[in-house]
Amino acid sequence: MYLFLSPLVVVIAAQVSTFSLQDLYVLWDHLRFNLISVIVCSALLVFLSTVYFLTRPRPVYLVNFSCYKPNDDRKCTRQIFMERSRLTGTFTEENLEFQRKILERSGLGESTYLPEAVLRVPPNPCMAEARKEAETVMFGAIDELLAKTSLKPKDIGILIVNCSLFNPTPSLSAMVINHYKLRGNIISYNLGGMGCSAGLISIDLAKDLLQIHACFKLSLPYGGAAILLSNKRSDYWRSKYRLVHTVRTHKGSDDKCFSCVTQMEDPKGKIGVALSKDLMAVAGDALKTNITTLGPLVLPMSEQLLFFATLVGKKLFKMKLKPYIPDFKLAFEHFCIHAGGRAVLDELEKNLQLSDWHMEPSRMTLYRFGNTSSSSLWYELAYSEAKGRIKRGDRTWQIAFGSGFQM
Repeated sequence: MYLFLSPLVVVIAAQVSTFSLQDLYVLWDHLRFNLISVIVCSALLVFLSTVYFLTRPRPVYLVNFSCYKPNDDRKCTRQIFMERSRLTGTFTEENLEFQRKILERSGLGESTYLPEAVLRVPPNPCMAEARKEAETVMFGAIDELLAKTSLKPKDIGILIVNCSLFNPTPSLSAMVINHYKLRGNIISYNLGGMGCSAGLISIDLAKDLLQIHACFKLSLPYGGAAILLSNKRSDYWRSKYRLVHTVRTHKGSDDKCFSCVTQMEDPKGKIGVALSKDLMAVAGDALKTNITTLGPLVLPMSEQLLFFATLVGKKLFKMKLKPYIPDFKLAFEHFCIHAGGRAVLDELEKNLQLSDWHMEPSRMTLYRFGNTSSSSLWYELAYSEAKGRIKRGDRTWQIAFGSGFQM
């Protein structure tokens, strides 16, 4: 609409500026005797203006967010973890040695947290303990967010809660509604089984809903973060960020991608999550597809031209050229990459050609809190804020991926 109207307005203004006073009188007489033309033109202008204002996307603001921090008694060093694993009596010495090696290479520090049910001897992973943990994390994050924003629970119009593995009945979203006595006409969603990417999927869903409903939205990725979004223009001044683009990629139609992260039982009937050896290759392929869509939206024209020239040279002229990897550091100042593990971060650092400075928030989140699933991105953003890295006008790219395979 801007591209269409701007040249038209310039041409009209330039033409009018050349009119003499006599010309303006002649024009007025002409319009006065052509009332139908004036009415039609005015109606067309009003119609186009109305269509534009009704169809333009509403801005979506991230007012604020909070990350849950457990109590110090939930901290678990590597030594304590290995001692508790040995006391359970379910692992062989070979299993324990393998577990120790994985722990040393994981990138986790000595102050990460575990829930009470897992630290007990023997562990007690029952439904009651899972509900207790969920309530502690969710309500803790929401209480802090409400205090930061001075928001009343009754003002929340959309609630989205996501959790990959724990999906009780009543749902987690119903637990939040009951605890905070949210209003009866609230639009509520509970996302489950969508992996570590579910936090950003919640944001994408909220963005679409906020184009229709004028209200606040509270997104709660399980694992410790609560996010408040708003489409009210009056919230522009108090919001921390503005949501600009969301790009989703789903590789579930490919069998190898679909089965690379699967919840299943082992031969002894123990339920766990199996990770395929193809996981890194699948994640790399999904990232490639995702940035192909995202690139034209955010990259400067110079990077797009280089990418296009390389593609034409390879496909059209059969030239032996290396694939050109765009420099996304020209589009973003900060990167929040899901802290799923050290190997994942190493691979993305190499593929995106990022520096240690860019990777620090993700690595420190993994070291301090471990893999907190979909909420890890918000711990990383909080780290960047706490270090004073983010300045007005900076752009941040949050990258998450999960079972399915999707990102």
